[in-house]
Amino acid sequence: MKRKLVWLFDLQGTIGPLAYFSAGLLAFALKYAIDRFAASLLVHRPWMPWQYLNPLGTSVSLLALGPEDRRFLLVMAAIALPFIWMGIALTVKRLRSMGAPASLVLLFFVPIVSLLLFLWLCVTPSRRSPVPGGGLARQGADSARATDANDCALALGISIPICLVSVWLATKVPSYGLGLFVALPFCLGLLSVLIYTWRAPHSYAQCVAVSVLACGVFGVALLAFAFEGAICLLMAAPIAGGLAALGGTLGYAIQRHTYHRLESAAMLLLLALFPPAIIGAEAVAHPPAPEFAVRSAIEINASPERVWREVVEFSQLPEPREWLFRAGIAYPIRAEIHGRGAGAVRYCVFSTGPFVEPITTWDEPRRLEFSVTHVPAPMHELSPYKGLHPPHLDGFLVSHKGHFALTPLPGGRTRLEGATWYSHHLWPASYWRLWSDYFIHRIHLRVLRHIQAAAEQRQN
Repeated sequence: MKRKLVWLFDLQGTIGPLAYFSAGLLAFALKYAIDRFAASLLVHRPWMPWQYLNPLGTSVSLLALGPEDRRFLLVMAAIALPFIWMGIALTVKRLRSMGAPASLVLLFFVPIVSLLLFLWLCVTPSRRSPVPGGGLARQGADSARATDANDCALALGISIPICLVSVWLATKVPSYGLGLFVALPFCLGLLSVLIYTWRAPHSYAQCVAVSVLACGVFGVALLAFAFEGAICLLMAAPIAGGLAALGGTLGYAIQRHTYHRLESAAMLLLLALFPPAIIGAEAVAHPPAPEFAVRSAIEINASPERVWREVVEFSQLPEPREWLFRAGIAYPIRAEIHGRGAGAVRYCVFSTGPFVEPITTWDEPRRLEFSVTHVPAPMHELSPYKGLHPPHLDGFLVSHKGHFALTPLPGGRTRLEGATWYSHHLWPASYWRLWSDYFIHRIHLRVLRHIQAAAEQRQN
């Protein structure tokens, strides 16, 4: 028994698909049971499988976590370490038994993609004796029967329509999560390469090129079929292109094996159904959106009393010159306030409509805090179709509250800070936060610089 347990953590040797599946399933069941017990004991809350994607239900700095949450994360990390090593060891042995590159074990650490890797390793037979004249050596002979261009056209013609169905499902549910932004591009890259190499094997460079090309053509198709606008597609391009290339890399490794046609067809069907299944599961689970905070500050050569007047209600801003605002990202135009003191309502008018901001704290001339009860669309989509309005423009990026903090500085100057707390239902949250933080920071600076110019002009 002891030898068998040690074998689970040993990087040497090989393992078959059935044993790999059984070991993986039992390891997950054991880890989930331990994690569920730890969550109940330490933080007194239930633990569900999808919480592995976001353990605390929010994304905050580790330094901002309370002692209970820090202890919980530390315990969860300690529990995970032996299971991570076991997963690496079993995956390396499984890849070795298939004759696949051991470097593919890196996919074990990519969310959603690791699940696809596990399924592939479970359904793929171990390496068989090479067929005479088979493998990559057949490339010259097979190229005489079908050109690369024909293989590529077939790959794009089949994989792209299949993935368009998944996007259509995501817009109807709607669900803009890991299924759409992780599983779909990875499956598109893998599916296109499997079809591309169906009749003849191809080089690694060719496989990756086809997977990235499929991703690019897919983006054009989304624009042409009015599923998305150009700006959102450009923002999604880095993560989608990288995952499509990863899928193409896995497809290249798969083509090195000799398969029965039925096995290949089953794998293609599995890849076609996997993204819709993840999209549907996310729509049902509806995980809570993390809350983020963006703070921006500027120093103004004017007293806090003068700056306060511009903060509460500022005049019309000039037309923006920044590329992102001219491309369609919503930008502030002016601010109006009805009433004075806590309970007054401030309206910050954007290019897409007004933010309604009831005042919660009125500490003149030091601090103005407000909640947000109405949020307009975050952008106008850049598209050849007039009035394109995808579902993610409604309720997927929501501001919750904000503040202006005025700090007096020596020499009659003022430090003005603007802050916004918001959440979005786009996953992976950490990736999309890079974009949303940047846009909100640019919005802050547009307002702060306008207040600075107005306050300094009046001060003089």
